[in-house]
Amino acid sequence: MPVLELRDLTLRFGGVTALAEFTMEVRTGELLALIGPNGAGKTSVLNCISGLYRAQEGTITLTGRDGRRHSLHRLPPHRIAALGVARTFQNIELFKHMTVLENLMLGRHVHMRGGVLSGGLYVGRQRRREIEHRRCVEEVIDFMNLEPLRSAEVGNLAYGNQRLVEMARALALDPAILLLDEPTAGMNAEEKESMARFILDVHEERGVTVVVIDHDIDVIMDISDRVIVLDFGREIAEGRPEEVRSDAAVIDAYLGRARGDVA
Repeated sequence: MPVLELRDLTLRFGGVTALAEFTMEVRTGELLALIGPNGAGKTSVLNCISGLYRAQEGTITLTGRDGRRHSLHRLPPHRIAALGVARTFQNIELFKHMTVLENLMLGRHVHMRGGVLSGGLYVGRQRRREIEHRRCVEEVIDFMNLEPLRSAEVGNLAYGNQRLVEMARALALDPAILLLDEPTAGMNAEEKESMARFILDVHEERGVTVVVIDHDIDVIMDISDRVIVLDFGREIAEGRPEEVRSDAAVIDAYLGRARGDVA
């Protein structure tokens, strides 16, 4: 059973159709890539899944850790996050005046319980929960090699490190599925290689199902199990990386050639 299913999703902004009857399945344990030209609808897919956009038509269904199927279509973003869906953004969305540790602790917010009184007294169950949240965050810091930066203010970090912190914050949620929107955007070759390695480690060592968008085709072809290609809000190709790379419709979409033109 797929961990995530999108069926006949249609998203419109006035007279512009961002997604047109788009259908996609994300299989448990896979690393799936979404690619396509600018404006193809890739980020719109992630925004619909995470609750930032609401499609006018179609359904989105998540199979939770409890084995139950949950409809995400009308849920607010915090409820979707609580079900195990975490994401990063194309533009880094961190709290720049907070430390790395503080940003990651905020990534645990959907798991935190307790009222004003128990939180203020910091005793008993509330204290045990805080210790457990801190343990989970420290594990992610170690996993992402962020120990030297744990007390640094995020706004003072290099761009590549901020990208790593944003992924670490998403991991702190302990997600069943991780949505990555342009994780290598703005990086140099060395930083891209490091980020690709972390994505593979998250997928393979932590067993997280990953959906990634990226414009660096070489990175996508190296790390993904399966690739879906969008153009004008519709799927034009799907398959293994080597199959998609040579697909005529994909080449046309990226290079802008008319069908039948000689290369």
